[in-house]
Amino acid sequence: MLESEEYCHKSDVGKERLYFATGYGLIQCVKGLMSYADEDLLSAINHTKHGNHIASQHRKKAGFFGSLMGSTASIRSMSDGERHAELTYAESLFEKALLGIVYSGDWLAFIKEACVLSLSDVDFDIDRRARLNMRTVFGLATLVELFGYKGDRTYGLDLLMRAGGWSTDRSESAAEPGVSTTHEGVRRPICDMALLIFHLVMSSYTGAGVDIVVATRILEWNLKRFPNGVFFLFGAGRLALHRSRPRLAIHYYSQAMASQIQYRNLDHISYWECAIARLALWEEIRVGGSAACWRVLEAEATWSKAIYSYGLAACFLEDWDTDSPPSTPSGTGPTPKPKTKEARMKEASNLMKRVPNIRQKIAGKSIPLEKFVARKARKYTSQANRLLLPALEIAYIFYAIAHAPRSVLSAKMLPLVRGALQKLSLGPEGYEGGKGEYWDDLCLARFLEGVCLRFIAYPDPDATPDPSSETDIIPSTEAAQGAVEAFKAVFEYGPKIELDHYIVYHAHYEYGRLLACQGDFVGAKREFELVLSGKPLEVGASGRKVQSHSLLYPFLFLFRLC
Repeated sequence: MLESEEYCHKSDVGKERLYFATGYGLIQCVKGLMSYADEDLLSAINHTKHGNHIASQHRKKAGFFGSLMGSTASIRSMSDGERHAELTYAESLFEKALLGIVYSGDWLAFIKEACVLSLSDVDFDIDRRARLNMRTVFGLATLVELFGYKGDRTYGLDLLMRAGGWSTDRSESAAEPGVSTTHEGVRRPICDMALLIFHLVMSSYTGAGVDIVVATRILEWNLKRFPNGVFFLFGAGRLALHRSRPRLAIHYYSQAMASQIQYRNLDHISYWECAIARLALWEEIRVGGSAACWRVLEAEATWSKAIYSYGLAACFLEDWDTDSPPSTPSGTGPTPKPKTKEARMKEASNLMKRVPNIRQKIAGKSIPLEKFVARKARKYTSQANRLLLPALEIAYIFYAIAHAPRSVLSAKMLPLVRGALQKLSLGPEGYEGGKGEYWDDLCLARFLEGVCLRFIAYPDPDATPDPSSETDIIPSTEAAQGAVEAFKAVFEYGPKIELDHYIVYHAHYEYGRLLACQGDFVGAKREFELVLSGKPLEVGASGRKVQSHSLLYPFLFLFRLC
């Protein structure tokens, strides 16, 4: 990308030529979205605006009679250059609108400019590259419209698939794309990356349309062409994590960091993913672990200082021995210096105090996860510097438990939860946190117990863990029964929760998924409908119905996407 940026700048210093102007604007757009720094976003907005202006000068001028013609006839009357300008104009509008949302939260501007993209995908006589331009724009626009706007997920995915000639057919002949490298355009890799983002990233939040087999084909084909392509290495890491192979995921993310040195912000994506992968492995701080990655993000990254700080603090609060010298994990940055428990707790307390004050907004809106960690940080302070299982809780929130090998769930995570339940067995009066903290902690512990047991009983369908690691696992029948008992305990004690009301909603969701895995689709539907109803599923300890919590609305929104 750095070479492309320099080439655009040297070839057209004034950015007066169509593809140099719009191409340079696209690069600045990517840089701005990676850093989220105001100066980068403003620079990107200015350059995409300039590229949009250059594209508009090359568009076909609409006369009086042209305005009376249909859209198909109007397009047929354009020259090849005018068609390219029309599509490049739409692309730069898309970029400008997206940047405007991130910088100022102007959703109305996005809706207004998205209307420009609402054209029909007619099969007019146009060269391959222009058709690819069109499919890229419309495919991306349709997917973005999924987030609350009119859109057709199947149509958008189909357009992006056609750009590379990919098929959902499971035959071996469909493993190779229908569009060869000699007939592709520059936007073909963009379409492939958009498909990988949907199937491997958005699949954490939605199931409809997700096809891991297609994602695997796209990824393998592109990695043969671009073995050091950073974005495809990201995709390989995500695919490994989907398959419950976090160690392999870390390998790919380490490769991604080694493949480029120009953009440190790209490395931060790898650090984030490695932090989650190391949570899935439940690696202790003394061998680097997730804390090493959160440390780098907290010091350097700009997207969410609150989440990075809380992630680091949560790892410090786990009862891990850190007095012995740590070893450096390959490719995931500097390892924290060995700390005594006292020093670790002191740094965690300082981080927790900062979290509520360093929240920020994206698109003019608060980030739900930042609201969540801010509340947990305030709870930590109000409870005399104590939280129950904070690292395991964020491991659930960030899907690390879902992608953890069953051996890790059984041998590392579950014993930790049951150790907490042993302390809670003393009852409200004898519990170290007292009666005011007891019911929240009990429900959290039983919920995490249920989640761990559910994934032991029924791993993710896409999981293909290393067979050598699948030893000493709790029998599936026993794990499933234990999960049912744990979730029902949450439903029983949920009305006594003081603060962490999200637990009850997520427990109904996870219980529904468990029932679906067992073939009880009627029961699963009942649980899902309870969540979707929007009704309060618990009553606070004060007797007042709790209408919302920091994770409820994004949870309901993402649930509806499924």
